[in-house]
Amino acid sequence: MQQLILATIVFIGIHVLSSTPLRPALVGKIGEKAFQAIFSAISLVTLVWLARAYNAAPISDVLWAFGGWAKGLAALLVLAAALLVVGGVSTPNPAAAGGEKALAAPEPAKGILRITRHPVMWGITLWGLAHLLTNGDVASIVFFGGLTLLALMGPFLIDQKRLKALGEVWTKYQAVTSSLPFAAIAAGRNQLKVGEIGIWRLAGGVVVYVTLYVAHAWLFGVAPHP
Repeated sequence: MQQLILATIVFIGIHVLSSTPLRPALVGKIGEKAFQAIFSAISLVTLVWLARAYNAAPISDVLWAFGGWAKGLAALLVLAAALLVVGGVSTPNPAAAGGEKALAAPEPAKGILRITRHPVMWGITLWGLAHLLTNGDVASIVFFGGLTLLALMGPFLIDQKRLKALGEVWTKYQAVTSSLPFAAIAAGRNQLKVGEIGIWRLAGGVVVYVTLYVAHAWLFGVAPHP
């Protein structure tokens, strides 16, 4: 359990550090591409360490065990997560690493970005919450809770970093978008246009969801259903 806790702290810590003044200082010395390559490598290694620590964690106390409704709600959350992640990674996004050029588009907040400017972060958040609903043991709470916490912190850290780098350009983009899904639409600052998201993206999200559901036991050793 100590390895799991340590790996969780380190994984969250390196992502938080990348949003501090340490980042521009390092970029100034080694360049943006080198920094991204090193950061990605460290993130991957740490994520593997985190996953292995979770798999190796001993059976621990169960703090909660909800009924069948939790599995149904979790399934819906994971479906929404898949739609957000697939839509997010396949749409030019100014909030993504190296995606600032997308702000030059006549209307950068299109498709899934009308719903949230951080679709991948919110997708990971929903995925994490779904697994917390159905896994109440301490090890799972540390693992999925840590990833969910980082995903919730992500939009704030990214917005702060972009605001410092882009100033008014990012402020204008924030004015027509929202971090919280559907908030800008509800406030009348944007409008939902499902056609912009694209049927193929929605279908892709469903395919990813079904694939993970069917292959869950084979991939992770645990079936998502009784």
